[in-house]
Amino acid sequence: MLAVLLASSLTACAGPPEVRLHGPGDYPERLSAWGVVTLNGDQLRLGRGVVPYEVATPLFSDYALKLRTIYLPDGTAMRYRAAQSFDFPTGSIISKTFFYPHDDGHALAVSGWSGDVTALNTDDYRLVETRLLVKEDNGWSALPYVWEGDDAYLRITGAVVPIRLALADARGTAEIPYVVPARSECAGCHATDHDEGSLELIGVKARHLNQPYPGQERSQLQAWEQQGRLTEVPEAASRPVSVAWDDPRASVEQRARAYLDSNCGHCHSPDGPAATSGLMLDAHTSAYRPLGFCKPPIAAGRGTGGRPYSIVPGQPDRSILIHRMETSDPATRMPETGRSLAHLEAVELLRRWVRELPGECV
Repeated sequence: MLAVLLASSLTACAGPPEVRLHGPGDYPERLSAWGVVTLNGDQLRLGRGVVPYEVATPLFSDYALKLRTIYLPDGTAMRYRAAQSFDFPTGSIISKTFFYPHDDGHALAVSGWSGDVTALNTDDYRLVETRLLVKEDNGWSALPYVWEGDDAYLRITGAVVPIRLALADARGTAEIPYVVPARSECAGCHATDHDEGSLELIGVKARHLNQPYPGQERSQLQAWEQQGRLTEVPEAASRPVSVAWDDPRASVEQRARAYLDSNCGHCHSPDGPAATSGLMLDAHTSAYRPLGFCKPPIAAGRGTGGRPYSIVPGQPDRSILIHRMETSDPATRMPETGRSLAHLEAVELLRRWVRELPGECV
């Protein structure tokens, strides 16, 4: 008994685990073998050199909360790029852990969390999955791990996790088939250049990251530069910035465009998989027609909801964009993957934006 107590004490006092890299053909079954994100008893902890980060406006995933982390090999750094995702050295690992607070057998749909990793424990939160993006010699590889008990397990073909979700504002509960994407499906979002076809990062861009570091006043970019993790950073005034979609201090237009950029722009961009639609929802598009103003669909069908244009200024109920965001029909919803539910709070924001747009379609 004394030996067991001593072993438990030593485990609890041990420092963070070392991160271990694994190459193609040697991907471990257990997430803990990477050392990036592990459970120590009921407490989630990060590996040595693993740092959390946050984005201004996250991708909506059925109200799941997310812990995002970056690991860089010793002596290496990211290289700043103004518009594209940062350039990462080989051996880097990006992780994203999806989780819900839970109570009385229900996962809870909440708007956010504190960002304090030390507060994440299995008594208060249900861990669902952790996705890894590993930078190898020939590019990024995606690996989905599903949490079961005290570890997460590699599921190359994906998984469906039934979740009973208690919705906010007395909207009751929803039984959702939470979908963990197969490894092959990750390209649906991360192959952001349809000509190249290789996986790329989505959220690790200057405009998404140019905000206070979790728990601090200085920006994440400034912190990483001072720590030697990020090079070639321009002066603060030259760094692009995106707003949080739910920040009441920002304008409705800023919030709506930030939401579309984060949730749709990686596909709906000139180089993205949805470029053939002619609808561009990334932050760099400013022309009205590519943004969808009075733009008829390339291919008519159920996806239009019987509406004439992507965006009809002043008329959200006649705008295809709103229809595809508020429906949960797998055949017509947008984004196509990553959600079973409509993000009603964001839909209301987009409705307000369209309602306030001037002009008319003739």
